Amino acid sequence: MKNINFPLFFSDVQQRIHQINPVKYANTRNFINGSVSYLSPYISRGIISTKDIFQQVLSSGYSVKQSEKFIQELTWRDYWQQVWIAKENDINFDLKNKQLKVSNTAISKSIVEANTGIKAIDTAIINFYENGYMHNHLRMYIASLACNVAQSHWHIPAKWMYYHLLDADWASNALSWQWVAGTNSNKKYFANQNNINKYCFTKQTNTFLDVSYDDFQNLQIPKELLETDACLLNTPLPDKTSIKIDAKRPTYIYNFYNLDPLWGQEILANRILLLEPSHFNQYPISLNSMNFMLEFCKNNIDTIQIYVGEFTDFILDHAPNDVNFKEHPLNSHYSGNSFPRDFIFDVKGYYPSFFSYWKKCKKELIF
Repeated sequence: MKNINFPLFFSDVQQRIHQINPVKYANTRNFINGSVSYLSPYISRGIISTKDIFQQVLSSGYSVKQSEKFIQELTWRDYWQQVWIAKENDINFDLKNKQLKVSNTAISKSIVEANTGIKAIDTAIINFYENGYMHNHLRMYIASLACNVAQSHWHIPAKWMYYHLLDADWASNALSWQWVAGTNSNKKYFANQNNINKYCFTKQTNTFLDVSYDDFQNLQIPKELLETDACLLNTPLPDKTSIKIDAKRPTYIYNFYNLDPLWGQEILANRILLLEPSHFNQYPISLNSMNFMLEFCKNNIDTIQIYVGEFTDFILDHAPNDVNFKEHPLNSHYSGNSFPRDFIFDVKGYYPSFFSYWKKCKKELIF
């Protein structure tokens, strides 16, 4: 797999949007060398929205018909957000069904150590630790391996993956893991060695996944996956430093889910990157992910200052005037002016399946 670069200047991100080819995407997306956009870290960090990308693709001359598969995949991200908004903290637990065949609430040590014996998966995990990205098919393979073959409850493995992802989005991540584990879907997802070989261009045989799909129902936990790891994850927060607030200016609050460099850019404002320890205790992230956030802010949001502490402490410490922030399920304790996020469609609320949501969204498309 090619080396993946995630630029830290907004102009480069915009250029990447212009390079999207939705036709090539539709034809190749399932293969690990497919023509995917590599925009997910910027969507997850609130740097760009799915609506921004949707509008740019159509303005580039591609029709809705040509772009439908790409638009549908973008809409999955919006769908997960709508589920999170509706269900709130319930997405931290088995959402629709109890996960069946759970033998542990940890993660297989061989997955963490990239030593499962499945070459495509081990190589992907090694690259993942380095660059913070993993192809969606490989995410599904690993989730299936962890939950449905190693019989781990989905929550700890999902947190392990979230921790290392530059595109860490708890809704997209947790609900996708639940989809694989059968707690947010009608059945579990399995991938055998033939499937992995096809999409990862490997020719491996004689592994514990080199079985038919019928065999998965009675498959015992392979010895390679038996040893587990509690996977204790800690966030490397920067040291707390003093900041200055101009009481005459409004205050714009940025956080892990909102790094939009265009937000209120015409306004002279106090711009604060709020890093709440309570947030990162519950949803820990890696040094790679932290540095990606900090470097992007430094390069693209003028005069931004970092406050390490809780929102309530920030208010008590600095008594800011006219506090503004973007709506998000993890911001319910904020007070001030809440700005809406941009989604592709106007469809809101909870839908029990993506395709019931997509059916409603499609009515807004003009083919």
